[in-house]
Amino acid sequence: MDDDPEEGMLGWDETVFRDEHVLEIDYVPEVFRHRESQLQTLQYALRPAVRGSRPLNVMVRGPPGTGKTTAVQKLFGELGGQRGVRTVRVNCQVDSTRYAVFSRVFEEIFEYEPPSSGISFKKLFGQVAERIAEEDEVLVVALDDVNYLFYEGEASDTLYSLLRAHETHSGARVGVIVVSSDLDLDVIENLDSRVQSVFRPEEAYFPSYDRGDITDILRDRIEVGFREGAVPTTVLDKVSKLTDEAGDLRVGIDVLRRAGLHAESRASKTVEPQDVDAVYEQAKHIHLSRNLRALSDQERALVETVANFDGEQAGEVYEEFRERTDLGYTRYTEIVNKLDKLGLIEAEYEQLEGRGRSRTLRLAHDPETVKEQL
Repeated sequence: MDDDPEEGMLGWDETVFRDEHVLEIDYVPEVFRHRESQLQTLQYALRPAVRGSRPLNVMVRGPPGTGKTTAVQKLFGELGGQRGVRTVRVNCQVDSTRYAVFSRVFEEIFEYEPPSSGISFKKLFGQVAERIAEEDEVLVVALDDVNYLFYEGEASDTLYSLLRAHETHSGARVGVIVVSSDLDLDVIENLDSRVQSVFRPEEAYFPSYDRGDITDILRDRIEVGFREGAVPTTVLDKVSKLTDEAGDLRVGIDVLRRAGLHAESRASKTVEPQDVDAVYEQAKHIHLSRNLRALSDQERALVETVANFDGEQAGEVYEEFRERTDLGYTRYTEIVNKLDKLGLIEAEYEQLEGRGRSRTLRLAHDPETVKEQL
């Protein structure tokens, strides 16, 4: 008897996934492997909050995709059930000014957004501090991707306001966790002296995962996220290798999800190496895509302009950029510096004959890839 041609094929109402949410980037796993010592540091620093005291501040550093945000979310999930403790995580890629940070904190505390205009920072800050003092709550604020506050020149003012809240409002107890993925940024060194004197954080460093760590973590995701037998060991090994090469765990998680969807598009009950090959090019740019999504329209316009004038002098790029945005040269320079720090462009000084030094602007990624992601 011939083999059934439908063997190994999905029905229209079937799926390779058990729980697809497990393969999303913001999922917080039940089992959080290979970060025990880092979690212990965070728990030690925040333990006083549970007792009603001001917690120790913490600085969390490490390359992208090493579990920093997940660790904070996991700990905040545990603290959220504690009476008298309020936790707020602020994504500084999105909220990159002091006012925006406190607006996010206000929204979490009062459960509605503050007015978009007509309210001063002093009043906004005062309402936040007064509420936590009145409710006898300890506030713990995590500034995730705090490096974006530094790029905008807002880090010192933001931290100063948070750390000095107890001086301006009696009974306000605030602890701060700063999370940075920019290893070239010396957080303490780049703060004002007035902030350095009060911000003496515990430190938790998150190193890159090694190949064995990656395999363990991806296997956990597969066991919870996919139906039994849907992802063979050969696929796990292949994705682990690619993730190790990319140096970002999020790439591997995204590859698994996309490969599962690709297998479904073939009506296959199992994910095969060919599915991984088909989706890897898109998934490997997840960090680039995330950085681009966080940019303002003006910043995206400059990235696109540099993509079109890759390798040209800064002055020539500015002429085209000004045509598109009508921005002045000072703001243009600020955006160039930010994109350079983000690793999206490379702004290098070169000596020009008879004209002194000038900066040349180049994309740090393939121009066509950047345009595609934009």
